[in-house]
Amino acid sequence: MSSDTTSASFEQLALPLLPSLYSHAFWLCRNHAEAEDLVQETLSKALRAFDSFQTGTNFKAWVFRILRNTFLTSRTGIAASRTVFLEDHPDLLGTTDAGPTPEDHLISLNNQAAVNQALDQLHPPLREVLLLCDVEELKYKDIALVLDVPIGTVMSRISRARRTLHQLLQPQRGESL
Repeated sequence: MSSDTTSASFEQLALPLLPSLYSHAFWLCRNHAEAEDLVQETLSKALRAFDSFQTGTNFKAWVFRILRNTFLTSRTGIAASRTVFLEDHPDLLGTTDAGPTPEDHLISLNNQAAVNQALDQLHPPLREVLLLCDVEELKYKDIALVLDVPIGTVMSRISRARRTLHQLLQPQRGESL
């Protein structure tokens, strides 16, 4: 394959993933500029390694693994992998369908803020697996590939993350534990 053909094929696969890559990078870095740098470095590495990508396999999982590995080898990633973040970022998931009334919109924003706050309280490995599964919609086997862990570990982390998230959200919904 020529260099131009390789670049065009790579762009065709990578460009639709830019919003997802940036969103995940931001969740990892907690900083807009660092997330942009991480995505740029990830795409640069992925383009250089594109010849090793096996056609017919999941490109999204492949590039997310590069993103994660790039993050983990960065200074920020090494520090963050040992840190549980508790700051509140209510603007991270984007807006959900707002209801037709201002009250519906306010309730939606309140719910979104509660979910973001609860996600921020999850241990980073639980938050990461939940975001890959429920936000990025990767299959368990692809998450296992991205995280370099057995599929059983992925399933148990997702279960634990969902259970913990549910417990964290119960007070906002007025439920008892």
